Amino acid sequence: MPTRAFTRAALVGAGALALLGPLTAATAVAASDTDRGADRVLAAPYAVVPYENVNVRQGPSSQTARVGGVAANQPRGAYCWTRGETITDNGHTNNVWVKLVEGYVSAVYLKGNEYGDLPASATC
Repeated sequence: MPTRAFTRAALVGAGALALLGPLTAATAVAASDTDRGADRVLAAPYAVVPYENVNVRQGPSSQTARVGGVAANQPRGAYCWTRGETITDNGHTNNVWVKLVEGYVSAVYLKGNEYGDLPASATC
């Protein structure tokens, strides 16, 4: 069975790509099954870390559908932040929601600054 070479285009930076080299079709399937959490971090320009288990929502509101969850201290890739429903929990109030690969999480549950440690300029 012939193998086709794939590159890890999701990695940020040509240096990291050069170090990893090509990925064969056989290992690409295995990697997608076992390393999905790492891939979700690498697929986005920023990484965020929740300090407790958090729901991932379809939009920036607790009223939108739950599309998944992230365990405490599990890094996730993030693209940007936007304003949405105001959430108050654990003595913190914020209306900032961070867009992950999977959906949105309230920045109230993320480590770092009021934007979940994203730059203030990283608006959606």
